[in-house]
Amino acid sequence: MAAAALRDAFAADYATARARFLSAAAQAGAVVESHVHPSAHAPDGAPLAMDVARLGAASSEALLVVSSGTHGVEGFCGSGVQVALLGDPALAAALAASGAALVLVHAVNPYGFAHVRRTNEDNVDLNRNFRDFAQPIASNAAYEEVHRFIVPTAWPPGPDTEQALGAYLARHGPARLQAALTGGQYDHADGLFYGGRAPAWSNTTLRGMFRAHGASRRRLGWIDVHTGLGPAGHGEKIYSGPDDATMLGRTRAWWGADVTSFYAGTSTSAAVSGSVSAAAVDECPGVDYAGIGLEFGTVPLLDTFGALRADQWLANQPAAPAPLRDGIKRALRDAFYVDTDDWRGMIYGQARAAVFQALRGLALPG
Repeated sequence: MAAAALRDAFAADYATARARFLSAAAQAGAVVESHVHPSAHAPDGAPLAMDVARLGAASSEALLVVSSGTHGVEGFCGSGVQVALLGDPALAAALAASGAALVLVHAVNPYGFAHVRRTNEDNVDLNRNFRDFAQPIASNAAYEEVHRFIVPTAWPPGPDTEQALGAYLARHGPARLQAALTGGQYDHADGLFYGGRAPAWSNTTLRGMFRAHGASRRRLGWIDVHTGLGPAGHGEKIYSGPDDATMLGRTRAWWGADVTSFYAGTSTSAAVSGSVSAAAVDECPGVDYAGIGLEFGTVPLLDTFGALRADQWLANQPAAPAPLRDGIKRALRDAFYVDTDDWRGMIYGQARAAVFQALRGLALPG
């Protein structure tokens, strides 16, 4: 796809991204359903929605789901991939050859997308929210150790705060900090990687989508598009599912031996609790499932953490001056979306390949 055409598939804000997605879906002849958020709104008061577009037969034995915006601000990338796919002339032929249907879920977390946040309207990280909340939730002791300085009381942070962070990094290194932060925590609603205390609207809505579109299939694949980890422009295929050898084997059979797994310590992602993959596994029992989080690198890890720290401070300080707010939002967007033709080209090439690999996998029995 030419750089100019690919550039037009991506958008600078949620409203434009949604409009382009719905237009592309209509032009492709997709069946569209929109799940409007019952309480949250865009910054200008406009409605927010998780939009679902289906191509292919509802009765097909096989289904591929491609989702965007599980982590709000990461939707700038995922939405562009989805719009580009809908305009890709080779997609219809690949779908027909596979016999599969395709469902595109646009803006799993529309609040975070619209407000340029990684989290939802309750500061919940959705990829830590898909757990059984009827069971006791253990405290994350590693996060408790860093919360006091990782979420500062002032921005820019004071010297004492940064000295504490520097001392921690000197003792333990960035990988230990990543594990402490990103594993998920359920005690600090004003903190980073907070998993919530109940299923979020996006959680229940996405589960409903899988029941409606996936539970009757024999084979199900899922590509959830993410950004923020790894070398700039590189797409890591991270296994997304339970610690199950059969599912992992199927996932590698479809997407290659380079599929990584945080269970085995081969991924740039630390082990997480409450993974979004439960939406497919729980709601589609008995279906042959394979899934990946397609994680595209952007900026160095500590830069990403810095942008997240600033945005969390901003969420905790709603009266912050407008110039400071605008700068923090720009930095967060830049940490999860690289606005260059080269980056977009690398992203779409790899995402497109992953989609076509999945369709070939879905065409195979078992």
